Amino acid sequence: MPTLPERMQPGSPYPLGAHCDGIGTNFAVFSAHAERIELCLFDPSGRREIARYELPECTDEIWHGYLPRLRGGQLYGYRAYGPYEPEQGHRFNPNKLLLDPYARLLAGQLRWSDVLHGYRVSSPRADLSFDRRDSAAAMPKAVVVDEPMHWEGRTQRPRTPWSKTIVYEAHVKGLTRTLKRIRPHERGTFLALADPYVIDHLVHLGITAIELLPIHAFVQDRRLTEMKLRNYWGYNTLAFFAPEP
Repeated sequence: MPTLPERMQPGSPYPLGAHCDGIGTNFAVFSAHAERIELCLFDPSGRREIARYELPECTDEIWHGYLPRLRGGQLYGYRAYGPYEPEQGHRFNPNKLLLDPYARLLAGQLRWSDVLHGYRVSSPRADLSFDRRDSAAAMPKAVVVDEPMHWEGRTQRPRTPWSKTIVYEAHVKGLTRTLKRIRPHERGTFLALADPYVIDHLVHLGITAIELLPIHAFVQDRRLTEMKLRNYWGYNTLAFFAPEP
């Protein structure tokens, strides 16, 4: 990892999230009531925090900053400072690492623990209490991604008339997990969904479009995890813009 500057540059409030321009990365996150927001960088394992920067600017309630020489692959999270007034709806707790709501890639898994709560679960004051333990070790981290390819000129919309449209609702894993025609390590994946055998099958059925059940990153519910079960359907969103790992 290249040597990073001591401070962030002002950067831009748009677009939201972390965006790499090939020279550095701009970070932007919304908060109407935060008094300060810090960007935390982690090593490739996600276990050790290696740097912390205060976002230097706030424009129309969007905190932002730019780090030169920071490229794709960097793991990060946020810490937000502000009022802790549960009665007023404010629960700022900088001891808790926050996931970028605009993250486009995640690393690591959510590890269920009471430390994830901003309050002491066993406290007599319940959710009006305050938990000072650091939650970073139990949190997945957002990952800076290099900008995606430019799709202009590479794809063409099918433009199927609505009168001829047949939408097939599909679960990415469930659709191909048991298909013996697909190589074992590809079954239940996006790659299997694009396999010519699967495409031909859908075309034969007359399908013109696929609507996928949740494919963004979602939480494995604590109760299910304790029962050694899994959230199959994905209706418990963790990150709307990151694919489910």
